[in-house]
Amino acid sequence: MHLFFTPDLQPTDSFYTLSEEESKHCVRVLRLGKGDAVTLIDGRGGLFEAEIAEDNPKKAELSILRYQPEHGKRPYKIHVAVAPTKNMDRMEWFVEKAVEMGIDEITFLQCARSERKNLNLDRLEKIAVSAMKQSLKAYLPVLHPFTRYADFLQQSQTGQRFIAHLVEGQERQSLAKSVSGEDTYTILIGPEGDFSPEEVAQALQAGYKPVTLGQSRLRTETAALAGCHTIHVVLDV
Repeated sequence: MHLFFTPDLQPTDSFYTLSEEESKHCVRVLRLGKGDAVTLIDGRGGLFEAEIAEDNPKKAELSILRYQPEHGKRPYKIHVAVAPTKNMDRMEWFVEKAVEMGIDEITFLQCARSERKNLNLDRLEKIAVSAMKQSLKAYLPVLHPFTRYADFLQQSQTGQRFIAHLVEGQERQSLAKSVSGEDTYTILIGPEGDFSPEEVAQALQAGYKPVTLGQSRLRTETAALAGCHTIHVVLDV
């Protein structure tokens, strides 16, 4: 399957022109020509079957044959809010793997113990697009920019909300036992030094339930992916 990302393609379109970058990849790299079949995804759940009408390496023209809405749509949603690590490679790894696995939103948190103060959102979005295509998904998750922890807690998050932390002296239930039903799930993952006790208290006051991801002490990016994976394992039955 030759897959291309076409974010501005509409369900009613009969023809579509690939971007110059995608046209070059289609014609020059993949060596596709007139009549060859291709698959298009719009990042909003739309999957299109098409064929090449004009194999121009700068603006390849496609004829749209069929449209399938809500391709691969799940009956639940996952939103991971995570404090980026000092080493950005680890966050890029998390974004790639979470998109491959299936995630709807990622928010990058600025916490009291955060070591990173900025991030290249454009690069992360490109990684997300690549992972979406690699895993044959039609939904591109929303990547939110840096958000202050307190500001995020004030936002109205629907569904079930959790905070995974390591602060001692507080009772926590496993995330696997906390997940129940088709819903929207938001999980908070702290920085490399974990959330501060004050931040945990703020989350609990805001309605977040404390959870654990297991007995092992995990890196930030591992914990974020483990949270995402756990929800999938519980609900994909």
